[in-house]
Amino acid sequence: MTRKIFSLLLIFCISLPAFSQEKKVELKDVWKRYSFNAQSISGLNSMKDGLHYSAITSKNGLAIEKYSYASGESVGVIVSAKEIKEKTGQQINFDAYEFSANEDKVLLATKTESIYRHSSKSNYFVYDIKKGKLTALKSEGKQQLATFSPTRNQVAFVFENRIHIQDFDKADSEVISFGQGQDDAFIAGAVDWVYEEEFSFHTGFQWSPNGDYIAYYQTDEREVPLFTMDIFGSKLYPTEEEFKYPKAGEANSKVNIHTFNVLKKEDKMLMLGSYEYIPRIKWTQADAELIVYSMNRHQNELNLWKINAASNETALLYKETAPCYIEINDDLRFLKDGSFIWSSEKDGFNHLYHIKKDGKIKKQITKGDWPVTEFYGIDEETGTLFYQSAEESPLGRNVYSIKLNGRKKKMLSTQEGWNGAEFSNGMKFYINTFSSKDIPTIQTLHNSEGSQLREIVKNEALQKTIASFALATKEFFSFKTEEGVELNGWMMKPHDFDEAKEYPVLMFVYGGPGSQTVKNQYDGFNHFYYESLANKGYIIVSVDNRGTGARGRDFRTVTYKELGKYETQDQISAAKYLGSQSYIDKDRIGIWGWSYGGYMSSLCLTKGADVFKMAIAVAPVTNWRFYDSIYTERYMQTPKENASGYDNNSPVNHVSKMKGDYLLVHGSADDNVHVQNTMRMITALVAANKQFDLFIYPDKNHGIYGGNTRFHLYTKMTNFITENL
Repeated sequence: MTRKIFSLLLIFCISLPAFSQEKKVELKDVWKRYSFNAQSISGLNSMKDGLHYSAITSKNGLAIEKYSYASGESVGVIVSAKEIKEKTGQQINFDAYEFSANEDKVLLATKTESIYRHSSKSNYFVYDIKKGKLTALKSEGKQQLATFSPTRNQVAFVFENRIHIQDFDKADSEVISFGQGQDDAFIAGAVDWVYEEEFSFHTGFQWSPNGDYIAYYQTDEREVPLFTMDIFGSKLYPTEEEFKYPKAGEANSKVNIHTFNVLKKEDKMLMLGSYEYIPRIKWTQADAELIVYSMNRHQNELNLWKINAASNETALLYKETAPCYIEINDDLRFLKDGSFIWSSEKDGFNHLYHIKKDGKIKKQITKGDWPVTEFYGIDEETGTLFYQSAEESPLGRNVYSIKLNGRKKKMLSTQEGWNGAEFSNGMKFYINTFSSKDIPTIQTLHNSEGSQLREIVKNEALQKTIASFALATKEFFSFKTEEGVELNGWMMKPHDFDEAKEYPVLMFVYGGPGSQTVKNQYDGFNHFYYESLANKGYIIVSVDNRGTGARGRDFRTVTYKELGKYETQDQISAAKYLGSQSYIDKDRIGIWGWSYGGYMSSLCLTKGADVFKMAIAVAPVTNWRFYDSIYTERYMQTPKENASGYDNNSPVNHVSKMKGDYLLVHGSADDNVHVQNTMRMITALVAANKQFDLFIYPDKNHGIYGGNTRFHLYTKMTNFITENL
């Protein structure tokens, strides 16, 4: 009798964990409660001494706190909103900050509002930490891009498309202004929409190391076509938003680089010969030496120009060409002797090179059939470089060190998954940010040898939350297409998966040049949305087609001049491979994607009409003729040069093939992929007498978010999947 009771108790105890984990992920957990969102350090900045870092904290109210790299311990609050209120009487709820040259003042951004993807404007204030004095930047509205001089108590900022320098050592904080600015015509110090979106930067000026010069972009937009879109709002009449947007083949802005001598108040325009784009500028370690990148319109030729800002003398330092196109990055670093570190795909994979000051290659530092994915910098004292790469697998990232001569390579990160680093000034310490498909963000402090000093962010509460749910497992796999191309993918099966059953499949695709969806990295949003679908009996799959990243130049550029062709072939092959598995119903395979993924899902439902039963396209490109010049022409050249490449792979030209169910979704205020794409798709579908579902989110941009929007969108998608798959 006693033994029987013990056995029953044992069974009961063993059953408890399984019972407690029967909670299943619901849509509200993901897009209402944000239950799986991982925390990380906010506002992390290395301080000037390289021994401390600062971060925005809210433990005892909003503050900027100082930490030791050596111990990870807080050494005190530098400034807080409470202190500012007590000393000045003003409530300053800052969301970003920057220290002055000697770190006795801090520049605070408040009431920040977005302009486009990267750009924003704020009300900026300078707070004198010692004096307890708060001073606003002088303008009649919000400012952009405010930043301290590297040597003086001056702040440069952009207002009304001109650059202004406010001098806090001069009486009444004198302001000087320069550059030509005029709405829809001229921009000084910032960049236009297409530069911001496709060259991934928005600060159009840089201080020289000694603070004597500012180099800046001067943009002439007058010949760029104007794009307009209605903003419906809540008033009786809608308003119209307009901005310059160069579509493929249309006129771009004319961009020049100027240098402004801060002491002499002299402005000079640099002469660089013939070019179409200037994707970067960068000062060297010398006081008045500026490097300017210039590119042709096809983006397969890149020049580095060396300019003496004092004399305006210009010389070509380095030139690189590519068989298809060159992707721009921020890997350029100048050494004290005038030589520099450069990354290039010239051998087929992105690697680091040491270039002599005369522009000739001294040494290829990294080598192998894998790419360097980020270059963090160099410690010149020890001759050690630090970088991130996909050497172990395209699915993950690791942090490495290597000597300037290419020897003594060392992997610093220790966990399998996705590792990234943020180094201190001087490169003696770094904070490693790690996650994997199963582990949310963990941030740890290390010395430059890789030794862990402290855990900073653990996300323990989130790990407990995740453990309380019954979850499907994400499994990685690979397969070969009919053409013999090996592709990587992941699969999530229902928690109660039974191999004897047949399941419907929903594929998720992005597929654009250099992108990846198949990554061993934590995702607190879409991953858990897929968990909610797995709970309903779906298998979720994503496959990285040809053209995607971390597998070298040739794998990525096979799609050159034919975007959509090989990517679609690969997704169709993936669906056929899945359909051949005994546990998958080949007649119930659907696909969805957003942006480039919406373009891909639309092509799959048309070109792959016999394979895919349904598709959802959110904010899709439907014809590359409608998209911007820099991105589209990088991969396609112009419509005039490559008309067939544009037309043969545009979904609008293949709607007659469509058989399955199609949901088309767009935000009406999408400044990136214009709703025009969806309107043209509607026109083509109607002309072909194809029924479909449509939903427009009024006044929402490319991200389609805000308030209840994301929850509404994913509910709509879930209902469509349930009804049609």
